Amino acid sequence: MAQARASALVFLAVASALVVMAAADDTSNTVTAATALAGPPAAAAAPAAGGWQKAHATFYGGADASGTMGGACGYGNLYSQGYGTRNAALSTALFNDGASCGQCYKIACDRKRAPQWCRPGVTVTITATNFCPPNWGPPSDTGGWGNPPRPHFDMAQPAWEKIGIFSAGIIPVIYQRVPCVKKGGLRFTINGHDYFQLVLVTNVAAAGSIKSMEVMGSNSTDWMPMARNWGAQWHSLAYLTGQGLSFRVTNSDDQTLVFTNIVPPGWKFGQTFASKLQFK
Repeated sequence: MAQARASALVFLAVASALVVMAAADDTSNTVTAATALAGPPAAAAAPAAGGWQKAHATFYGGADASGTMGGACGYGNLYSQGYGTRNAALSTALFNDGASCGQCYKIACDRKRAPQWCRPGVTVTITATNFCPPNWGPPSDTGGWGNPPRPHFDMAQPAWEKIGIFSAGIIPVIYQRVPCVKKGGLRFTINGHDYFQLVLVTNVAAAGSIKSMEVMGSNSTDWMPMARNWGAQWHSLAYLTGQGLSFRVTNSDDQTLVFTNIVPPGWKFGQTFASKLQFK
């Protein structure tokens, strides 16, 4: 028996007079008898790094993962940003209102619960790049896979097929959060307009996710806090056009790096600036 599943999310953030919207996770997927075989998972909160937890996983975006581009973390083109096809949308229990964007998870199909749908002896590591919203139509124990408090991964199809048999559609998995491995340093992409700088932070290693961020213009000696606008995007409402910019970034493991004068005076909106500093 097959059950079609579709999910959609629109993120809306308002800063000053600017409204920023992000469309996320237009997904569809076929669910088969594996649903009944797997059974409902035990409720679980978002785990600390290192511990294995139970969840379920579906897939979306097509065999080339083209449908996974964009998403609720704001990374845009995942190919050009270096995230590739090993990515996933997280359910509400894991997504944490965008604070989990950029985190990495090692996932294996749970052969104890559904051996016939698993590829044995393999794992895949994905990066959280999107949100898998709840579906309040079905109850949480019979198909509402993204509903709280269930941990669930809606994975890019190429990543999902590393561990699962295509015809299953949905598989039980075990997962653990792991450090992210990246080449090079953090990258900062600046969008917005005067009095509104929207900064996307990408290529974050180690914890993968950002807890807080500050900016300082070259005309000042004071750090100004930035706010999470949506996903991995942070904003400032100060007038910083024409100034060189420095950023102070703290990751979700409470490690802090200072990127002094990473953005030179004369920068333009839409530019990306790569650093040589990286979290360990």
